[in-house]
Amino acid sequence: MKDGQTIGQWLNWDFKINGDLDIRNKDNELIYTEQSNQSWAKWEYDSQGNRVYFEDSTGVWIKYEYDSQGNQIYFECSNEYWVKSEYDSKGNEIYLENSNGIIIDNRPKTCEGKVVEIEGVKYKLVKQ
Repeated sequence: MKDGQTIGQWLNWDFKINGDLDIRNKDNELIYTEQSNQSWAKWEYDSQGNRVYFEDSTGVWIKYEYDSQGNQIYFECSNEYWVKSEYDSKGNEIYLENSNGIIIDNRPKTCEGKVVEIEGVKYKLVKQ
């Protein structure tokens, strides 16, 4: 392919006869589509079938990351917006932070290592 050439142009795809150009991977997931106006979009997936990347001909792109349980833990797009998340072992979202400054923290808190003072005596808390 030449620089700036779409896959449809490279294939000499006849959109009037064939319609839109759609390419799918072995799992039948759409990984590329192109229309007659040369607009296109592409997707990438990880080995678990999670979408990890999207891009289109207007310059929009989106990145995704997942934990080992398949929970989306990161999202970032071309408009500089991003979101980070954490999940507990049951798949419940326990932490969320985004580029707008929003933070929702429901992670379990531990008292281990904290010092409390009772009647002038300091006690260090330990886990038993």
